[in-house]
Amino acid sequence: MRLHVATWNLESFDERGPIPVEERVEALRPVLERLAADVLCLQEVGAPKAGGARRLSLLDELLEGTRYAGFHRFGAGLPSGALNDVHNLVVLSRLPFLSSRVVAHALVARPSLERATAPGARLELTWDRPLLQVSLALEGGRVLHVIAAHLRAPLAAPLEGEKLSSFSWRRSGAWAEGFFAAGLKRMGQALEARLLVDELLDADPSALVLVMGDLNAELDQTPLRILRARVEDTGNEALASRVLTPLTDRIAPEERFSIFHEGSPQLVDHLLASQALARTLARAHIVNRGLKDEWAAAMKGEVTAGSFHAPVVAELSLPG
Repeated sequence: MRLHVATWNLESFDERGPIPVEERVEALRPVLERLAADVLCLQEVGAPKAGGARRLSLLDELLEGTRYAGFHRFGAGLPSGALNDVHNLVVLSRLPFLSSRVVAHALVARPSLERATAPGARLELTWDRPLLQVSLALEGGRVLHVIAAHLRAPLAAPLEGEKLSSFSWRRSGAWAEGFFAAGLKRMGQALEARLLVDELLDADPSALVLVMGDLNAELDQTPLRILRARVEDTGNEALASRVLTPLTDRIAPEERFSIFHEGSPQLVDHLLASQALARTLARAHIVNRGLKDEWAAAMKGEVTAGSFHAPVVAELSLPG
């Protein structure tokens, strides 16, 4: 059984952007079609209100007439499990869902700490977005467990009274504390995802587990080290079966990037597999030809109808 899995950050696909939705659809849809994914994780999907409730109506418009239009779907953007106006996480699957749930602070409590730059004040941290866990029915009775994630971006978290504007801070120390808070959020999300993986492997050491999404970190950075739990970090060979393997490892190093930032190619969008699933990898690739530099565009005030992120795709050869 051949299964194509893919993740893609659509880059603020919502109604608030300067480019009309119709133009965004025209740019994004052909790329989605070329991916030909059976399981697809999308990030930054907008959900405008319709009839008093938020709906993934923009996604409906994007997927209309494509192979994904009839796929099973699960999405959320807030830790409560509700849809947000922007930046929702969505899993689309040709395979039927056996189960689905939103995970946010179920395994990791909300961090709370005293402000360093405002003595006496406390900082209560909540994840910006939840994890989505879905279990998919494979042929032969096996199950594919998917954990979809969009970790906090490495941008300073806002602190009350410390911002002059969206991107301007009143004090350098306050910016530093906000950046520290953002790092805690990103690492906390990674920890919760890691604990979720361990739950699945506790129940079945040979479980097929896939963590996918925009993780806003490269493989050697702390959030990914937390998620992967390599033997080099745990120091215990007995835990080797619990290591998550990047399905992009077989891609040539010069092609192994999903964004350009300040002229530097970086891999921040990932497909991480449990050992049993990693052994089924047939091939992987990243659709990054012609990718634009997100930082340079921001400095120039440029926008794109497409995305500054490249889709990451893997083909799995599963028994049955």
